[in-house]
Amino acid sequence: MDEVIIHLVVHGRVQGVGYRAFVEREARSRDLRGWVRNCGDGTVEALLMGDAPVVEDMIAACRRGPSGARVDAIHRSAGHASALKECMAGQAFSVLPTI
Repeated sequence: MDEVIIHLVVHGRVQGVGYRAFVEREARSRDLRGWVRNCGDGTVEALLMGDAPVVEDMIAACRRGPSGARVDAIHRSAGHASALKECMAGQAFSVLPTI
């Protein structure tokens, strides 16, 4: 299978509702690599790397989000392998500090 790297910016009520923990749990259950973090503008940013169909399934999960979230839009773009260096040492998928 082809591996892809996708960068997401998630808009809506996605902070303070367990969205990052949801993304971390869902990504790890799919053996994806990458990270998730809150942004100062109220969005959540994520980098997902894995087999293309698995990443697409993960993006669909991100659209649903946890029960307290409201996802208004997801902007996606090609991600870059260099962004994986932001992961915490020894972790395949990390929750990063807010930027």
